[in-house]
Amino acid sequence: MVGGQLADQSWRSHKDRCLDLPSTIYTASTWIVPILIAITFHEAAHAYAAWKLGDDTAHRLGRVTFNPLKHVDPFGTILLPALLFLTKAPFLFGWAKPVPVAFGRLSHPRRDMALVALAGPLTNVTLAFVSAVFLRIVPLLPEAIAPWLAQTLYQSILLNLILAIFNMLPMPPLDGGRVVMSILPKALARQYAKLERFGFLTLLGIIFLLPMLGRQMGTDLNLFRWAVAAPLQWLLPILRAIAGVSQ
Repeated sequence: MVGGQLADQSWRSHKDRCLDLPSTIYTASTWIVPILIAITFHEAAHAYAAWKLGDDTAHRLGRVTFNPLKHVDPFGTILLPALLFLTKAPFLFGWAKPVPVAFGRLSHPRRDMALVALAGPLTNVTLAFVSAVFLRIVPLLPEAIAPWLAQTLYQSILLNLILAIFNMLPMPPLDGGRVVMSILPKALARQYAKLERFGFLTLLGIIFLLPMLGRQMGTDLNLFRWAVAAPLQWLLPILRAIAGVSQ
């Protein structure tokens, strides 16, 4: 399919673009739109689920919205990803403002904690599916916009799948950690919850420090890649088939 081939060629060639300002802006624009949509829908889904399940904390703060300004963290959503992009880091990393949830106010706290947590990653999987479907209509669009839209949609698929997989890793404060806490017996769940105070530092260590240490030791300690790559290799061909992108 022409649209699929176009998306595939755009994705494979975007790293090889000249490093002049126009092409940098062009490439950045194909990431900005998917990133803003992915984080906005992810956080809005958490807020909406919590609201419908009995806790209106996020709703009262205006977080049940598709307005990205309500969810953007200036450093985690804008500055850090921009620095990684401009320095040609091998990956992008960032975060949005966490949605506040008073789990004790949920109708069924332990069950609903898992449902609120799952709402974000499931939304990202849905966005990846919708992006794949939209990619099939690219051949019907004017040639002036088709390459940009094809690249943007393909990167939306990748980004949303990676976000969904990453957030489901079973460690606090990620969504997967919340699901684990809802399943564990109460005594173990309380102990497991204590890990959350170190969660952010642990994530930074796994994503940044361990790979650096591994390179110094001559071995691969990139646990982030190991944890995300396997599910991605299973899911991506399915979405590529839906999008009509050749393997």
